[in-house]
Amino acid sequence: MFTNRRSFLKQAAAFTAGATLLPDAFAESAAKKPFFDISLAEWSLHKALFAKKITNLDFPALAKNEFGISIVEYVNQFFKDKAQDKAYLDELLMRCKDNGVKNHLIMIDGEGGLGELDDTKRNQAVENHKKWVDCAKYLGCKTIRVNAYGNGTAEEVAKAAIDGLGRLGEFAQKTGINVIVENHGGYSSNGRWLTDVMKQVGKKNVGTLPDFGNFCIRRNKDNGRICDESYDRYQGTQELMVYAKGVSAKAYDFDEQGNCIETDYARMMKILKEARFRGIVGIEYEGSKVDEYEGIKKTKALLERVGV
Repeated sequence: MFTNRRSFLKQAAAFTAGATLLPDAFAESAAKKPFFDISLAEWSLHKALFAKKITNLDFPALAKNEFGISIVEYVNQFFKDKAQDKAYLDELLMRCKDNGVKNHLIMIDGEGGLGELDDTKRNQAVENHKKWVDCAKYLGCKTIRVNAYGNGTAEEVAKAAIDGLGRLGEFAQKTGINVIVENHGGYSSNGRWLTDVMKQVGKKNVGTLPDFGNFCIRRNKDNGRICDESYDRYQGTQELMVYAKGVSAKAYDFDEQGNCIETDYARMMKILKEARFRGIVGIEYEGSKVDEYEGIKKTKALLERVGV
């Protein structure tokens, strides 16, 4: 009995000592984790995809096994004719399940501008997007990213975009899907313009996708790579965070310390924290000085380092 009691006391003491250490250990571990989840935007691999080195079906396993990322963002360009192909979508879902990957959103391009002034064009754009709302629902995504462009004055395009986004948002609301607009050139890259549109749409499932790098409002007519007018990326991100349902971490180049050259990520993280954002930040590497795989890894390492 004495021996048992002594053993019990030793075990109890060891447990008590361990218990005092465990919270600190857990706290230290938790402190190293970013305050957001990290996803991988498929556009980060657009060169490999366009070169047919990989396919859209390869994307989920690649995200998980190559980069250790278990949340993905698709680009509809890479399965353009598959939105209603249940056999294809089932295969994609199986690959996600096999690799423990969660589908977050689909970025939609080429289906028309929801800010077109012409009623017929805008109506067609709304209809074109509906199949992607259904596709997103089928894949277990929460969101589709759309474009609010149109030709006209800022006021004219805003009025048209409020109508187009409002009607698509109403349709998507029935299936629990969010419709979000990225600052993606033109008026949408003006943070004040886009937030004003969001305010007037006034739907909980219609929001924004702030992109750290897409704040060029007007490009050079002779050389599209040159931006003649841009919006302050930090001010724009801060404004768009009010309606954000995701964030796109754009990166092009890095210094020797692994910092993004064109964007101060620490400053961006401060903006996200102040907005109390606790959602998903998607890696979107578009640089050329290092290959896509290395660029994705560098962007992920940067987010993990500054996002604590």
